[in-house]
Amino acid sequence: MQTDTIRLLRECNAGIKMGEDAIKYVLPHAHSDELKHTLQVCKNTHASLGDETHELLLRHSANTKDPHPMARAMSSMKIRATMAAKESDSRIADLMTDGCDMGIKSLTKYLNRYKNADTEAKNIAKRLIASEEYLESKMRAFL
Repeated sequence: MQTDTIRLLRECNAGIKMGEDAIKYVLPHAHSDELKHTLQVCKNTHASLGDETHELLLRHSANTKDPHPMARAMSSMKIRATMAAKESDSRIADLMTDGCDMGIKSLTKYLNRYKNADTEAKNIAKRLIASEEYLESKMRAFL
């Protein structure tokens, strides 16, 4: 049970870091106040969930997990290339929607894989999925 809990929390932690990196990069490029506000809310939610995840990992005497370097590099390259081609709220929404979809799929996969994780860890994963679903739904207005 503890092994599944730690693994799920680490995957959540890595996903949170990927999401925060993406939001931090695109936020200054957003034009619409509504888009900026939505991104900021999601960034704050990720930060809060990141703090909770980190605290639980410490409680289990486990370290955090950074995103896989190749995944982080590919994400960064996609974001930079897309924004360099044409900076717009629509491009930001497109990037965020893709990222949310990947996050939702990955987190759901880890929830299914680590079935023996404790309730607290599962709840963090579910709240993170809900945050990604919220952001994805809010981005539709900007596509």
